[in-house]
Amino acid sequence: MGYSSSIESGQVDKENLLQYISPKDIKSFGLIPEIIGRLPVLSHMNPLDKDSLLSILTEPKNAIIKQYQKLFAIDDIVLEVTHDALEILVDKALEHDLGARGLRSLCEAVLTDAMYELPSKESIKQLKVDKNYVQEKLSGKSAIALENLKAAS
Repeated sequence: MGYSSSIESGQVDKENLLQYISPKDIKSFGLIPEIIGRLPVLSHMNPLDKDSLLSILTEPKNAIIKQYQKLFAIDDIVLEVTHDALEILVDKALEHDLGARGLRSLCEAVLTDAMYELPSKESIKQLKVDKNYVQEKLSGKSAIALENLKAAS
């Protein structure tokens, strides 16, 4: 505490300094409490990592992949998505800084064609989405299309 105190560089996250700001800090900066009370509530959120995005895709009751499985089940088609395919979707979301909303956009880019084509093909009752399928569908999308996904999310 004080001028001679030393803070280890590992203790302060210099990339996310907003997480350390509180209303008390703003008051000590010189703003009166009446103005501070009228400021919108600020909250800091750390960016989602790969594991968090993977769990968003698969774990919750209304996970994105579970929603697509139910949509395909309406047409009596079993949707199976491999772990490698999920990792590619997450990597693309991280690469283009799309976040959780971008995951849905990426899933739509991969699965929309199949959702429209497969119900009319009576012989197909299962769709297995693997690494190659995802890469093929996403490689058809140009960099502009991925930037549009980023803008939409």
